Amino acid sequence: MKLLKKLLEKYGAFVRYAIFGALTTVVNVVVYFLCYDVAGIANVPSTIVAWIVAVAFAFVTNKLFVFGSRSWQAGKALREAATFLLCRVGTGVIEVLLMYVLVDRLAFDGTVTKLAVNILVIVLNYIASKLFIFVKK
Repeated sequence: MKLLKKLLEKYGAFVRYAIFGALTTVVNVVVYFLCYDVAGIANVPSTIVAWIVAVAFAFVTNKLFVFGSRSWQAGKALREAATFLLCRVGTGVIEVLLMYVLVDRLAFDGTVTKLAVNILVIVLNYIASKLFIFVKK
């Protein structure tokens, strides 16, 4: 039990990030599926809509539950939101480009590819969140 408690203290943020990253991926993939497969919206617009919804979900869950940033003071919250959005735009561009190449050009399955691409995006987003966004002083 002591070992488990020590591991959770040391890697708790990563474990929470993995859980909420997985939930963000579910949100992203479900919205993509609804847009692309159900509504018949083209791949890239479906990817962008899914990304917007997932980023909004991820900001709130990362701020509150992963990195424990409870402050909603205008200056701090705006800095976090702006940095979060900037980093997510970077990984969002990577996601859209990969989806375009893999689905539209190489004809990979959209939903399966979306899951695979999101694994890479989750790793990149964790690094950005840990190093640049929710930095504890």
